Amino acid sequence: MGQAPVVYGQSDRPPRGDYSRANSDYTCAQDYAAYTEADHDTYRRLYARQKALLPGLASQAFIDALPSLGAEDRIPRFEDINARLKAATGWEIVAVPGLIPEVPFFSLLANRQFPVTDWIRKPEEFDYVVEPDIFHDLFGHVPLLFNPVIADFIQAYGQGGLRASELGACELLSRVYWYTIEFGLIREAGGVRAYGAGILSSSGELAYSVTSPEPHRLPLQLERAMRTRYKIDTYQQTYFVIDSMQQLLDFAATDFAPLYEKLREQPTIAANALLPGETTLAP
Repeated sequence: MGQAPVVYGQSDRPPRGDYSRANSDYTCAQDYAAYTEADHDTYRRLYARQKALLPGLASQAFIDALPSLGAEDRIPRFEDINARLKAATGWEIVAVPGLIPEVPFFSLLANRQFPVTDWIRKPEEFDYVVEPDIFHDLFGHVPLLFNPVIADFIQAYGQGGLRASELGACELLSRVYWYTIEFGLIREAGGVRAYGAGILSSSGELAYSVTSPEPHRLPLQLERAMRTRYKIDTYQQTYFVIDSMQQLLDFAATDFAPLYEKLREQPTIAANALLPGETTLAP
């Protein structure tokens, strides 16, 4: 029967992906035979470009984990990745036709299953694709699932997401995901580095997020991140910086329910705002 497509934000066209293939939990089989040689070439070129940009910009934890992703010259088979990933952290990746609703997304994460879109962008979208494709999901997200701390944090986020859904607080929690797993920075010995998938899979934002004087870089505070709006169509104007991956797991142990109640009464903060007393961190 399949599922209905999902739309986040404003769009002039329906979401890409064949949702008629989706099971009740929105997962589907990776249709590996459907990939063309042009698709494999797009993946190879994207991988080579991003890999070359990583030194001095990406978190060392990400650089160390990237080889575990496997094939660089063609789209990898999910079962090949899963053989390594399950042994490392007990996670597996599952194919989905595109964006999926919040509760099914949280449920998969809570069960250590990471949804990966199985289609790849067209050649003319090489530099920018509107929706996350297989390259963004595999290259940006999956390597750090081999890191035990991040693996535990993302599962805890999924569990917290299910609770947030019951409390009507998904928007507040989604900003934590955006400013950590998608667009997070970490301070390492060499300075600020990127660990967020949205940064790591972007050729332009990787250098911008780490080296540009334009954006605000702030120490990660949960309340500040939950109140801060974000950009979906430009580079971020604010990034939040952690001191260690363990800091994320420590945050996940917080009882968010009182925080949600407190923040419902607080105004949101513009994506480019710097509050009185705040000082941006140097790159």
